[in-house]
Formats: sequence, C-alpha cells, structure tokens
Amino acid sequence: MRAVIADDSVLLREGLARLLAEAGIEVVALVGDADELETAVAEHAPDVALIDIRMPPSYTHEGARAAGRIRERDAKIGLLLLSQSLESRYAAELAQQHPSGFGYLLKDRVVDVAVLVDAVERVAAGQTVLDPGVVSFLLGRRTHADRLAVLTEREREVLALMAQGRSNAAIGRQLVLTGKTVETHIGNILTKLDLPPEDDDHRRVLAVLAWLQQEV
Repeated sequence: MRAVIADDSVLLREGLARLLAEAGIEVVALVGDADELETAVAEHAPDVALIDIRMPPSYTHEGARAAGRIRERDAKIGLLLLSQSLESRYAAELAQQHPSGFGYLLKDRVVDVAVLVDAVERVAAGQTVLDPGVVSFLLGRRTHADRLAVLTEREREVLALMAQGRSNAAIGRQLVLTGKTVETHIGNILTKLDLPPEDDDHRRVLAVLAWLQQEV
C-alpha cells in the first residue's frame, strides 16, 4: 500500500510516516500544503492520502477542499482527513458526498498506532471511518432538535456505530448482540427515521450522515 501525507507540521508528518513505515505502508510523498498535495497525488497515484484539514496559506479548509478535488479526479483513492479540533460541517459534507474510501480522525487519535493503521487500511479498502468524537458531536446536535427522541438508548448506540461505518458483525461484537438482534435494531432505526434500508454499508452510512447533517 502506498500513501501520501499532507500536513504543515514537519514533526507530525514525519512521525506519521515512521508509524506507517513500521506497519509496512510505503509513504511516497510528504508535503506541507494543498497545492503540493494535489501535485504529489497526481505524480505518485497513492492508494490513500492523509490530509490535514487546515493548511497554508489561510489555514482554514484548504485540505478539505483539496480532498474534494482529488476525489472528483480519482474516485478510487482513499482519503483520511485529520483535524486538531472538531470540524463537523466538513466531516459531514465530505462523508455525505464521498462515503466510499473516506475517513476523518482527530489528531490526538492517530498517536495510537493501531487506530491509525486500521483507519488507513479501511479507507484504502473503500470503507468509511469516522472519529467517535465527531459522531458523538453530531448525534448531540441532533438530540437538541429532539429528532432522536423516537429511538431507544440501544438504537442510539447502534446508530453511532453505523455512522462510524461499522459492519453488523462489528456492531454486534462491540455491543455484545447477536447478528439478528443488530439487524432488528437497524431496521427499527431506518424505519423510525424514515430512511429506506440498504444492503450496502456505504449507502447506509450515507443515509445516516445525510440525516445527521440536516442541522449541522
């Protein structure tokens, strides 16, 4: 697997590169801004790009916008966005528009090698990865609007894991539920929220995030 890392912090991108290299992931380019990122992706055609949301020159959302442009040119490349703080608007928008092969982690999470490598591998494989902190924030916003009032506490737990891109089996393992029980909860959630059930995990995440984004 080949990766490009884009972050204006030299220490962070060098550190990420070492962690990935130790896991057998080849880092083909380290860059510090959005323009260099797009050039590196075009030149090296990596399997995945790790991208800081805020980069020079304005340190607003250059990374997120570059990620969108990269995905428009290449639907297969995995995109793992990194942020120092919650950027719920951009996480929801990008995940809604490009759920396949998309991830978003807070930077304090990537110091855990297992979390980082798992996220990179899942995103490169076309899966969706969302930081639990982002999901909790989005769910909290929806709670204020009383849109989750129709769900039971267990259904909210299942919904949070669904929005993280977890499979039925993974949800069952984490919540200690049988596969049939997980399927029942998901069916109830989709029915209560007026979301049509889908077999494809990515469409399921897309539907959940579209619903969550309504008041973000």
